[in-house]
Amino acid sequence: MIITLLNGEKREYPEGITGMDIAKSISSEFAKKVVGAFVNGKKYDLSRKIMEDATIRFLTFDDEEGKEIFWHSSAHLMAEAVKTLYPNTKFGVGPAIEQGFYYDMELPEGINLTQEDIPKIESKMKELAQQDGEFERIEISWNDAVEYFKKENDPYKLEILEGIKDQEITFYRQGNFTDLCRGTHLPSTRLIKAVKLLNIAGAYWKGNSDNKMLTRIYGITFPSQSMLDDFLKMREEAEKRDHRKLGKELEIFMISPAIGAGLPVWLPNGTFIRRKLENFIKEELLRRGYVEVITPHIGNLNLYKTSGHYPYYSDSQFPPMKVEDEEYLLKPMNCPHHHQIYASKPRSYRELPLRLAEFGTVYRYEQSGELTGLTRVRGFTQDDAHIYCTHEQLKSEVKNTVELTQLVFKTFDMEVSTRLSFRDENSEKWAGDIETWEIAQRELKEVADEMGLNYYIGIGEASFYGPKIDFIVKDAIGRKWQLGTVQVDYVMPERFELEYTDSDNQKKRPVIIHRAPFGSMERFMSILIEHYAGNFPVWIAPIQAMILPISDKQIAYAEQLQSEFEKLGYRVQIDNRSEKINRKIADAETKKIPMQFIVGQKEVDTNCISLRVHSKGDLGKRSIDEVKELLAKLNIPGSSIEKVI
Repeated sequence: MIITLLNGEKREYPEGITGMDIAKSISSEFAKKVVGAFVNGKKYDLSRKIMEDATIRFLTFDDEEGKEIFWHSSAHLMAEAVKTLYPNTKFGVGPAIEQGFYYDMELPEGINLTQEDIPKIESKMKELAQQDGEFERIEISWNDAVEYFKKENDPYKLEILEGIKDQEITFYRQGNFTDLCRGTHLPSTRLIKAVKLLNIAGAYWKGNSDNKMLTRIYGITFPSQSMLDDFLKMREEAEKRDHRKLGKELEIFMISPAIGAGLPVWLPNGTFIRRKLENFIKEELLRRGYVEVITPHIGNLNLYKTSGHYPYYSDSQFPPMKVEDEEYLLKPMNCPHHHQIYASKPRSYRELPLRLAEFGTVYRYEQSGELTGLTRVRGFTQDDAHIYCTHEQLKSEVKNTVELTQLVFKTFDMEVSTRLSFRDENSEKWAGDIETWEIAQRELKEVADEMGLNYYIGIGEASFYGPKIDFIVKDAIGRKWQLGTVQVDYVMPERFELEYTDSDNQKKRPVIIHRAPFGSMERFMSILIEHYAGNFPVWIAPIQAMILPISDKQIAYAEQLQSEFEKLGYRVQIDNRSEKINRKIADAETKKIPMQFIVGQKEVDTNCISLRVHSKGDLGKRSIDEVKELLAKLNIPGSSIEKVI
């Protein structure tokens, strides 16, 4: 056989060789790091025989797909450990997740695991890993698989099997544990060198509250102890930055059971920051020729059936509401409403591109167990816009939206990478015809190449109606978040029969660009809080400076300063409590106020202040004019104290 390596090199190997043998032929050191491979685009275990000419791409833990293999294999190792300790345990599903893995399980009657049980399971996992158990892939008939799990008395695997009768069935076995699984897995458990189980929680089977509550154990593993140590340090820092904790301490938002789970309420400080973000982007939109619209929070169900959102997203939407003889739906998306605005009158090519923008609130039904602060909510606001343009205008409009999105992340000093999200071969997941998809994907790639974007292609990551450019943001401690997006859509113009009259007097379909630089205001705010650890730049801080009089004798001077600064549009407050100055400074630090203006009698006599900066300490005396000049520089979007002082 001819095997083509990632660098294009072609090598001849005997039929039936395994990926591991090929890796060893390249380098014995390289083979020790390999966790799996793609063979002709399909994920393969390294022990699986290759029977035809193929292109092979090896995976290590450094690859996202490699981490998935590593952590999914670790879920099996954890299940083996639990099965060894608690023999009659039954297992649901155990996937890899963004950081680590979990496994849902029904423990034997009378067994209730707590955090105190975690060290025992961890210890057993390490013991089993050291036994160098190979992950064996076993092809099996559906009937034999059913018989096996009937003997195991495992209702969860039997239920899964009922849904995959027409698919290839495989088991994976390592040590004394056998599981129903598609794979792919590590060559051996010996690669798992460091183990940490993180949490025990409850989870309904298949996320349905009508089903049995199972025990879910979360964990993470690494190829070395040093990598685990680094992860735990980062996790500790992440806990300090947790937006739920800081959101409460800094009075940014609240979530009240009386209002409803997943429905955040913005407090004055949070509302101020959010309005600053909105105004920042609105000013950019005006400069770029957008017009703003406002649409209702509900819509006729038929609107979402026409768009396709209802069948594609029906599981994540609130139930329709019956009103007289019609059904309405809490708005899951803004775009169908915008399409109706476009269709409200005849359009000419002279009007295009038409750029409609809205901060529109939408609603999704998320399972209560999946709700997380501001990152996963049931009601959220998108900085949404839809651009209706001719095909000839498409690439320049996409470039404009990409530049806008890049500006947002540059302003907040966020490192960003780019993913081109394309469709896969499963035609049931995608609306529209394949030819149109290929055109849209080619055009997005051309834009990315022409703009010099550093991107990778994510197969299967597209929206159901079109490919997109997704922006992946890395925050201050290295975590990645998907935020802004730009999507090309040839499907909705057909579904809604949108038209314009071209210069040749012929009716034609526009192309739609969906774009949202922030994504959702809620998720962006959660990331912003954690990115800055609550230490907001002066220009978006709800309180830019706190004036701290040393005694009551300086309060009149402090009030005079406050009045001067407020007339210039700055947000300044006075701490006029009868507390010692060190206590006032400590409280301002706790509240993460960017600047503190300390005034004693010397400052009053010389018409100045003593400047302190949060986390940096005393910067000495400054005249009032110097302070005004400093605030003017810091009040510009994208500015920071580090850059100015």
